Amino acid sequence: MQHMVARFRTLLAALFVMQTAVIAGAQTAADPIRYTVSFPAPHTHYIEISAAVPTGGAPAVDLMMAVWTPGSYMVREYSRHVEAVTAVNPDGRSLEIDKTDKNRWRVATGGARTVTVKYRLYAREMTVRTNWVEADFAMLNGAPTFLTLADGRPRPHEVIIQPARGWRVSMTALPEMGGGAHRYRAPDFDTLVDSPIIVGNPAVHEFSVGGKRHYLVNVGEGGVFEGARAAKDLEAIVAEHLRMWGSLPYDRYVFMNVLASVPGQIPGGGLEHKDSTLLMAGRWATRTRQSYLSWLELASHEFFHAWNIKRLRPVELGPFNYEEEVFTRSLWIAEGITDYYAELIVHRAGLSSQAEYLDALSNKIEELQTTPGRAVQPVDQASFDAWIKYYRPDENSGNTSISYYTKGAVVGFLLDARIRAITGGAKSLDDVMRAAYQKFSGERGYTPEEFRAVAEQVAGQSLAPFWASAVEGTAELDYSDALDALGLRFRPAALPAPDRPARAWLGITTRVDNGRLLVSSVRRDTPAVAAGLNVDDELLAIDEFRVRADQLNARLDQYKAGDKVTLLVARRDQLLRLELEFGAEPARQWRVELDPNAGATQQQQRARWFKPGA
Repeated sequence: MQHMVARFRTLLAALFVMQTAVIAGAQTAADPIRYTVSFPAPHTHYIEISAAVPTGGAPAVDLMMAVWTPGSYMVREYSRHVEAVTAVNPDGRSLEIDKTDKNRWRVATGGARTVTVKYRLYAREMTVRTNWVEADFAMLNGAPTFLTLADGRPRPHEVIIQPARGWRVSMTALPEMGGGAHRYRAPDFDTLVDSPIIVGNPAVHEFSVGGKRHYLVNVGEGGVFEGARAAKDLEAIVAEHLRMWGSLPYDRYVFMNVLASVPGQIPGGGLEHKDSTLLMAGRWATRTRQSYLSWLELASHEFFHAWNIKRLRPVELGPFNYEEEVFTRSLWIAEGITDYYAELIVHRAGLSSQAEYLDALSNKIEELQTTPGRAVQPVDQASFDAWIKYYRPDENSGNTSISYYTKGAVVGFLLDARIRAITGGAKSLDDVMRAAYQKFSGERGYTPEEFRAVAEQVAGQSLAPFWASAVEGTAELDYSDALDALGLRFRPAALPAPDRPARAWLGITTRVDNGRLLVSSVRRDTPAVAAGLNVDDELLAIDEFRVRADQLNARLDQYKAGDKVTLLVARRDQLLRLELEFGAEPARQWRVELDPNAGATQQQQRARWFKPGA
């Protein structure tokens, strides 16, 4: 109740500020906020920011920091890294400043038409949505960096970067402001949040596609990551996107690629932006075929977002409320279909073989089909629950939920194949995406019903049964029609030899913690559940013989499905004996391959799927 009262008072104050600003005149309301960003001691991981904030003559102004970043759907409380907030008037006199909410500050202006607000930010979180500063470089994201006026009125935001000593380069998709290097101007706060900034001495590789400039900005290339090769392959990927979509929707595009390993953090991931993307990988990503393909697929995924989600978006995702969760049931479209195309476009660009692409598709299908949560959570519900489930997984998540990335990609594949079959190969999901982009890439966005209507218009018939089952339901997906349409099949599962029965299987995953072998997850309907095995149980022995942390697989090789054993486990320091009957490890039955018996029509459909227009 107290929180509601405080929020109500904050809203009243904001309304008062807005009313005062309106009275002061539209020209004043449009005055920019001007930030100066500096790194006086980057090895301490701190950023110092000075912001000249227009007030319109109001007696007080409220400042806000975003609590989440678009594209990463979890409240992250960025204001926890803000410290030493002060404010002065143009004469240098200190002004009263109060923190009024977890992410808000109120400045008493004393009638000054501009106040200068200064604050420090701790920046040592190596993710694509947060900030990192060290002696060599700085990686800044808009949401966790810039305080802005909380009135929500559109206004420019200008940024002047003061690089640390020895740093020569700053790269961002923000428009340059002129008047010198490292000066940028965002037309509004949305653009500022949507434009990460790299400062330091990155390797910059430039290439052109469709008459437009593109940049691959590598931090930490270090003679290990092959930047020139990666830029050349990105050029092919961009060209294939251009072929599919028909045009490039930006003036220039920046691939920011941070190559860094941090103890305790797994390098990897990406975050989409309208005219750029921020990628993260290990610096050895170009050294093996699989790791390099993974990097290309990541870049392809994030680049596809320049159309799908940054311009063609669910209606709920804009204009953004940066202080509250924003719920949508369409992330399976925005992220899942994007993930379907990520590997497909890499293949269409000639950078992966058919076998490599089918292996990537198989991995998605197998991940979905071996996740018990597929029978619990529909993919549109997984989209809606992203804020409370996807970004907060626990040991039971696989039993109760699915990834809207994974199932969305699989549904995208099935939808693509269905449309190709219905139209005799004349239309595909490519046509759906282009049509949706033409219709809904403006200011408003689409509803789930409107996206389905576009798909049905392209297909020429109702897709209601498919939508009810694959999108809104939890029934097992039917792959047979899709595989048949494209001349594919699931690889026949290998049966155990008669003289070698199926290997023993528990149905758990484990982790090693200080030499202890601990259960990290227990899947539903498995021998482990029947035996009463719990997450965090320490496995000590099978049939009274010690199992060391690195020996579990070797010990399981000594048993077969149907064998009955006694497990000795430690649960919160208490020793327990559990009776267990091993099951048979499920066969890898979801591997997609070319059907050697495919007919001419199927082969033709498959060829068009792999390489449209060939």
